[in-house]
Amino acid sequence: MKSIDVKGTARTVTGKKASRDIRKAGAVPCNLYGEAKKDGKPVATSFSATQEELRKLVYSPDIYSVNLNIDGKECKAIMKELQFHPVTDKLLHVDFYEINETKPIVMEVPIKLNGLAEGVRAGGKLAASVRKLKVRAPYTAIPEKLEIDVTNLGLGKTIKVAELSFEGLEMVTSPSVVVCQVKMTRSAMSAASKTEAAE
Repeated sequence: MKSIDVKGTARTVTGKKASRDIRKAGAVPCNLYGEAKKDGKPVATSFSATQEELRKLVYSPDIYSVNLNIDGKECKAIMKELQFHPVTDKLLHVDFYEINETKPIVMEVPIKLNGLAEGVRAGGKLAASVRKLKVRAPYTAIPEKLEIDVTNLGLGKTIKVAELSFEGLEMVTSPSVVVCQVKMTRSAMSAASKTEAAE
């Protein structure tokens, strides 16, 4: 997994008004959740980061571990949750989760379909039903992409999560979810009809 540096500034004042002031100044309110807990609930470290600092992390198809620096205090984290304005799509808030090399985490990892499917050679069309799959593992074991071989995928056939396995990763996405399929096209149906007629 790639890593990216993000610098933040600790927030001493929280609440809606403070958050609005931060956004007016061109920054984004953020929280970092770590191991510390109070009354059974995770304790959040509040900070802010500029839109520029967060841009590459947020507006990217790639996944990253984050080298987070808050006023000189460093830790490793992943981006956990984003909030956008419902009308303008402007980034409003980011939650981060502190990680280490041994504790498993759950992340959504992009898929990559490899090979020319048999069904595509027969005139079908390969379609991905999902773009990412959830996996659980220490962050050091999580790849940038989940590569899936579709070479033997026939016309009208699917690949489900239950059929996939990746070394060192536990699949979290439901086993019944369809990952990709080769759809019938008009040309494929026409070719199939001609073959049946000839036979």
